[in-house]
This record gives sequence, C-alpha cells and structure tokens, in this order.
Amino acid sequence: MPTRSAAEPVSRLAPAYWDGAHIGVERCDRGHGMTTLYLARHGETVWHEENRYAGVSDVALSERGRRQAAALGRWAAGRGIGAVWASPLGRARGTAAPAANALGLPLKVDTDLSEVDFGAAEGRVLAEMPAGEVAAFRADPAGSPFPGAEDPAKAAARGAGVLRHIADAEPGARVLVVTHSTLLRLTLCELLGLPLASYRRAFPRVRNCAVTELDLSGGSAGLIAYNLPTGDE
Repeated sequence: MPTRSAAEPVSRLAPAYWDGAHIGVERCDRGHGMTTLYLARHGETVWHEENRYAGVSDVALSERGRRQAAALGRWAAGRGIGAVWASPLGRARGTAAPAANALGLPLKVDTDLSEVDFGAAEGRVLAEMPAGEVAAFRADPAGSPFPGAEDPAKAAARGAGVLRHIADAEPGARVLVVTHSTLLRLTLCELLGLPLASYRRAFPRVRNCAVTELDLSGGSAGLIAYNLPTGDE
C-alpha cells in the first residue's frame, strides 16, 4: 500500500460503479497484513415486513431469512474465508452458522457487533412513534436519536473498534462478519470519514445477507464493494 502523508485521510474510497443498488470498485493490490472483511447484514426477520425496529431485541429469522443465510453460506464457501465472526443476537448467529459450517470454522462472537439500541423505538414502527420524534430523527438521525437509544457516535466508535480488533486478530485473512444494518452504516461512516448525520443518505439500504467488502490495514480503511448480493434476496 502506498505511504500516506500526514495531510491525507486515513480512509480511501476507490472509483466505483453504481447500478442503483450496489457499488463495486476495481480492487487495489493487497498490501502486507491487509485484512479483507466481508460485512453482511443478517437475514430477513419476522419483523421485516412490518419494518419494526429490532435493535437489541432478539428477533428470529423468517423462512426467507433462513434461505438467505443458506445462500450466504454457499457464497462464502468459495471465497477463501479464514474466519467467521458474528453479533451475539440470534438473527446474526443464525445467519453466520451456515457459512461457518460450510467452511469448517468456529463461529466467533463479539458483543460489539450487536445492533444499535433504538430505545423507545424498539419493537415499534415509525407510525407508532410521536410525530415530532420521527421528524427530528429523519432530519438528523445521528444528532436526534430516539429517546433512550444508544448514542450513534458511541455506536460508530464501537463498530469501528470491533472491526479493527477483528482485523488485528485475523491479519492478512479474509473474514466474514455478520452484523446489523444501522451499526454497519454508522461504522462505514466512521471508518471512511463521512459525517455520521449522513449515514441514512450515504448508505440508504443494506440488503439482507448482501456483502460489503472492506479492506483494513492499520489506520487505513478501503471500501471495495457495497451491498453486493450473495444469492436469495
């Protein structure tokens, strides 16, 4: 990897293609110690159709979610993946398990991969929330989280920290990491130097079991691909 001057940002975002749903780039040469993280949102849950905020609630995968997890496992089997990590929430562990089984690897769990706590919005849809709280959240989701919710800045730091920890623990490896939509988007903003307030605009949708490919090495983060499908959507 080229040497970075003090004036350069620690993240890099390569020129990309965009088809309205997915982003991808031509991959840079892997430097010494570069860890590639394949970040995947868990499969669809039984709350998905109603768009209820799951957050730290332990919500089960739907039948479709289980098919998505199986498809992710098949995708992972041919990628040279050397480790599988997941959030401790059941929907994430259930999504990661087929890949771990297919690869013959233990499933490593870290609580810092858990979803953001949405406080008063847990288990609810936006229509059930006070209109003023919803309006404030939509205008500035990082500055006006729902009452009782985890501070988005702290969640972003938590997410970035755990991905750096995984990269340090798995140097030079390709690693599948199964986590959650809001944590993933906040973490990408943190690592790539984007304003946290823009996480819903910059990354408007994370598909269930789609993969975001991220290279990490030291303090540098490179987004290689975003929201790439792995099979059953």
